[in-house]
Amino acid sequence: MAAIATLEGVPFLNLADPTLSTRSKTVKEARAESWYARTPYGIAVLRYDDMRNLLLHKQLRQGSHAWPAHNGVTGIFADWWARTILVMEGEDHTRLRRIVNPAFAPKVVSGLKDAFIGLAIELADEFTGKGHCDFMKEFADPYAARVLCHILGLPKAESDHVLRLSADMGLALGVAFKENEEKINKATEGMYAYADELVKHRKTAPGSDFMSALVAASEDGERLTNDELRDTILMLVFAGIDTTRNQLGLTMATFLEHPAQWELLAEKPELAAKAVEEVMRVRPTITWVTREAIEDFEYNGVKIKKGTTLHLLSEAAGTDPDIFPPGFDITAERQRHFGFGGGPHHCLGHAIARSDMTVALSVLPARMRNIRPNGPATYLPDSGNTGPISLPVAFDVAGLSGRFAADP
Repeated sequence: MAAIATLEGVPFLNLADPTLSTRSKTVKEARAESWYARTPYGIAVLRYDDMRNLLLHKQLRQGSHAWPAHNGVTGIFADWWARTILVMEGEDHTRLRRIVNPAFAPKVVSGLKDAFIGLAIELADEFTGKGHCDFMKEFADPYAARVLCHILGLPKAESDHVLRLSADMGLALGVAFKENEEKINKATEGMYAYADELVKHRKTAPGSDFMSALVAASEDGERLTNDELRDTILMLVFAGIDTTRNQLGLTMATFLEHPAQWELLAEKPELAAKAVEEVMRVRPTITWVTREAIEDFEYNGVKIKKGTTLHLLSEAAGTDPDIFPPGFDITAERQRHFGFGGGPHHCLGHAIARSDMTVALSVLPARMRNIRPNGPATYLPDSGNTGPISLPVAFDVAGLSGRFAADP
């Protein structure tokens, strides 16, 4: 019988250090040495096959429930986080997904494309004529917020308000969680107040939008409790905006490093869907997916104790040289990436996120030719959930105002 390895004698990655990038040479050297590494939070899983296996492992549960505790954070955000669909397990998780799933059905998603095109063109027309922009401020942030407002039937005028609240709450998903604790809790209070107003309005004036359907689910049929309703609204608004805007920003940052691929996309907008997948393979906003051991078990010769947290590093797995040849190529056929997680907690909104990002990559390249940096960008730490804060871009004006680039 082979000896069981311990957690000693393998690389250590200080994932709590905001200066450590999960895309760094240090992480790649650790991946070459071992399929896993020690971290302040538990174990980091670094290779593709191991991430794929552990996402579905029956001795693991969703591990993000422990994130506030890992950071010594308490308060209204931590209390809400512990009740969300994201970290629930068992029947409660299954029931909530069943209630929320209709908003993300393929028929619903396909019906949203024209609205997404209109939103992307409207925003692009506001800045593409001048040959430069802050991509986050002028496109990624407002686009993500307006898409979410459209899906939930919220007024476009409220998109800036929910964007600010979502961005502040999103600081909780990075390694600077503790230092932003007060701001995060204040934003959560604001989002709760907003959710309460939405519920009050939908109860008196219901519509045909998904928000009205959620409110109805708290009153009849398969019931949501009042607290579940509020918590679910917060999750939909928060997750729907923050991850999308960050991923759009990282998409532009990636193409700035590979401008020839952007020009290819301008000439062949039908590659937009593949481009989304390729970006999420190499530059996912969710840099790790978290699991926790619910009992002692052995995996790949390592004894993992009950309660151990495992951070499955998305980019490290997505660029594993045993699976993927080096490089960034939007024409290549790839194995699936893990930017949307996997297993029972696979991202609910993945189809909508893929759709709205595909539309953005169909609209923008033909309008923004020869993209290049236009000054220093600023970023959130490159661990946890990450993305640009500002991203100045210059480009040559292509003169396609008011037309969808992928149209014949």
